[in-house]
Amino acid sequence: MTEPRPTACLALADGTLFFGTGFGATGQTTAELCFNTAMTGYQEIMTDPSYAGQIVTFTFPHIGNVGVNPDDDETGDPVAAGMVVKWMPTEPSNWRAVQPLSSWLASRGRIAIGGLDTRRLTRAIRQAGAPHVALAHDPDGNFDTDALVDAARKFVGLEGMDLAKEVTCAQSYRWDETRWNWPEGFGTLTEPRHKVVAIDYGAKRNILRCLASAGCDVTVLPATATAEEVLAHEPDGVFLSNGPGDPAATGSYAVPMIQTILEKDLPVFGICLGHQMLALALGAKTIKMNHGHHGANHPVKDLETGKVEITSMNHGFAVDAQTLPKGVKETHTSLFDGSNCGIRVENKPIFSVQYHPEASPGPQDSYYLFDRFAAAMQERAS
Repeated sequence: MTEPRPTACLALADGTLFFGTGFGATGQTTAELCFNTAMTGYQEIMTDPSYAGQIVTFTFPHIGNVGVNPDDDETGDPVAAGMVVKWMPTEPSNWRAVQPLSSWLASRGRIAIGGLDTRRLTRAIRQAGAPHVALAHDPDGNFDTDALVDAARKFVGLEGMDLAKEVTCAQSYRWDETRWNWPEGFGTLTEPRHKVVAIDYGAKRNILRCLASAGCDVTVLPATATAEEVLAHEPDGVFLSNGPGDPAATGSYAVPMIQTILEKDLPVFGICLGHQMLALALGAKTIKMNHGHHGANHPVKDLETGKVEITSMNHGFAVDAQTLPKGVKETHTSLFDGSNCGIRVENKPIFSVQYHPEASPGPQDSYYLFDRFAAAMQERAS
């Protein structure tokens, strides 16, 4: 009995080839390859704007078994360039499912490959760093492997790339939807207590919901917003969102804006890329990581309380703690590799974290940070 012909190929820049079964859209794409260790939340991961320019290898084998539904989108469409899984997705078996994963990906132009040894691929990423890859899906199984390897080698990579401009909102908007609760679903903010301007470097919807649930009347502005545009809204606080790409590249226009905001002594809260933007504005530097942190099970230690939180993470760059200036304190570190995961300005309501306290997917150990931001705004107003 002949083996079925592979319908997808993943080519690494070093010439390594992986063949499997394609699903989702057909065609070809190039990107950086990372791996994510989360056991749930593949839809939220694929629609997280922080994954722009990346293909995600899922280490958990059961991907697609609960289908997809509109409530779990973190933005309007998938942002990750593609996905790699061990086992092909089964028909969804979940009361919330509206559509199978494969047809959802196909309708949104995202390529996926199944049947790969994701454990081997993950080891390769850990040992050699996040590779540049080309992913192709052809139902007839016709692949020019030399051309795919060449395409992977020509991918420019994420260093020096400003992707926030590609995923940010086109214009400002208001947000009042609150977190999901059983059995009502998403709620609506009815008694806002704080006016917050959120800078959208690639904001996840659940971050905005968490801000609203903490009593924030949120106005979202594009990544390129100026300090004058931010201050025109007379905010009680400013939030800096997550996002993709090289923070140094985005910082070319974001840092001057943030530095002006810092002069106003407004409460400032940053997450992920927003954390890196704040650090750059304060005078620190960022570095590219070997393979980054991507998952929903990352232990982080609060250096001020000794508490360990299990967190969601998604970043390929990190703040270099050795470059933090005087007056800026490191508050959190990763227990996996000791990298920086949080800072605060001494004696000011300005802080940020590298991880995702809104989870989605992941644990909610760190949700208190939204309440801390709200409390800082309340204290400043009183």
